[in-house]
Amino acid sequence: MTLKAALLTGAATLAALPATAEMTVFDYAGFEVPAFHQQYVEQHGDSPDFAFFGDEEEAFQKLSSGFKADVTHICGGSATKFTESGLLEPWDLSRITNWENLNKDLTGEQMAGEEEVYFLPIDYGSTGIAYNTEEVPAEDVASLDIFLDPEYQGRVTLPDNVDDAYALAYLATGTTDWTDATDEEFEAASDWLRQAHPNLRTYWTDPAELSQLLASGEVLAAWAWNETLPTMEDEGFPIGFQREAEEGSSLWLCGYVNMKDGAGEEDLVYDYVNAMLHESATQPLLDAGYGQSNAVAMQGQGEEALVASGLGQISAPVLAQLPMPGPLRQKQAEAFERIKAGF
Repeated sequence: MTLKAALLTGAATLAALPATAEMTVFDYAGFEVPAFHQQYVEQHGDSPDFAFFGDEEEAFQKLSSGFKADVTHICGGSATKFTESGLLEPWDLSRITNWENLNKDLTGEQMAGEEEVYFLPIDYGSTGIAYNTEEVPAEDVASLDIFLDPEYQGRVTLPDNVDDAYALAYLATGTTDWTDATDEEFEAASDWLRQAHPNLRTYWTDPAELSQLLASGEVLAAWAWNETLPTMEDEGFPIGFQREAEEGSSLWLCGYVNMKDGAGEEDLVYDYVNAMLHESATQPLLDAGYGQSNAVAMQGQGEEALVASGLGQISAPVLAQLPMPGPLRQKQAEAFERIKAGF
């Protein structure tokens, strides 16, 4: 089923069933699609309430200032900060239906505290070089140094996202595990980003903007999420997605955290995350360019479907964007803001 068809199906279901009890999901815009949590809709007759944020720092500040949500969608780089904040309560794994089916590479020790799990992996994707195959020869994307190449000055772009930018910079400077990055590795990555900065057309902020930059010809190559591949292929654009550059590519991971003292019903929180991990959500997520952490359900899709979404197996280094120490991420965030300002 295509995402468009899934949306229509979800809308028809919502119209036919009574409203559910109240529960608020704090999320990125786009994850409210009913097909992503169809089992919840079938159980309760409607989707939960959604509130949206632009980035996870904004989400953290709002939650710290008293905004009430029941469950929040964050990515691995922010997991340590949220866990240490006192805003969360641990997940009761006995209530996570597919816990044993989740990809063990995504539920490793970095996802938990000493004995408790605060970050529940849900969705993941790859980040690589998206490029115009009619304008950029394959050999030019064989290295991440395309972003430093003066031949492409003003025709390349990076995401306005500290985690994605540093994942690229660490890879480009030979670091494939950022969870224990040294001061020297951090400085090397920061220096690489400073070199890339004057070569960029812009820092893209969302996939729609990136698609427009590529389609207009303003940008020929971008550090991009895998969802750009199926989206632009559907539009007939000559898009390539290089995940096997010499230095490698990145894997990002996001999931949900259970907010302490949420105003909604806790049973609904578990019904929602279980719906996101249910096999009925696998294909709609994949259609939108997202992998699902339910490994059993993902295996059922077949390698061809994964390759088409930019999630197939590769033989190149991979930097997984797992949680990192809070002080390191803070250093990266502060340095990234200075780099974008030209310092």
